[in-house]
Amino acid sequence: MIDGFRATELSHGGQTRTVYRRGTGPGVVIMHEIPGIYPAVIRFAETIADAGFSVALPHLFGEVGRPLSQPYIGAEMARACVSREFKVLAAHQASPITEWLRGLARAIHAEIGGRGVGAIGMCLTGNFALALMVDPFLMAPVLSQPSLPFPIGAERRAGLHVSPQQLEQIKQRTTAGCRVLGLRFTHDALCPGERFTTLRRELGQAFEGIEIDSGPGNAHGIPRSAHSVVTKDLVDREGHPTKQALDRLIAFLREQLL
Repeated sequence: MIDGFRATELSHGGQTRTVYRRGTGPGVVIMHEIPGIYPAVIRFAETIADAGFSVALPHLFGEVGRPLSQPYIGAEMARACVSREFKVLAAHQASPITEWLRGLARAIHAEIGGRGVGAIGMCLTGNFALALMVDPFLMAPVLSQPSLPFPIGAERRAGLHVSPQQLEQIKQRTTAGCRVLGLRFTHDALCPGERFTTLRRELGQAFEGIEIDSGPGNAHGIPRSAHSVVTKDLVDREGHPTKQALDRLIAFLREQLL
């Protein structure tokens, strides 16, 4: 259990997973990052719920509530690399787990209704929000430090982790008015700048990319190793670029869903 959340279960495509729910308002699926639902992810989910949204936080991997550590990150990253649910090197193919996540988004929309559902992916799940866009009710996709495919080689550094057919559907959605928000640190090795260049080229003005300076001598002292924009590396202080990114994320959800 997570304090302040209620635990539910969703079965889809032969898989059953626990989903933690909190809040009221338009539905937002939050897909946690490696290594799992650790305390900073829970705080982020609370923030989104408190901003007026009905949060659905599915448990995808890791141990719920376990504190962050480098050994924990390494162990869960290794499990993801050998899991059949994640295609960590696929530049032009979505991970199989996105089919279950589409089922979750569909169930949330059927339950709550309204204009549509939001989806926030982070790190390993970052580009999953793109794959969910093939459904017309997904109206607010957010890609925070999207890290798949792992950036090994030029093609993967620029890859979006969706199939060509899915990309065409995504582009049709953006032409019809759906927008996409992306967040990253400029020197994040796991989420290279080429990926946002691809998003800008393919989606045009429908893609809004926020890139926070993490280079040497940056004005806010952000380390080059910074990766998790709205969780681990968030500085919840007015005027800090990560706080500004979080505020923009919430405003984006309101614009797209309300």
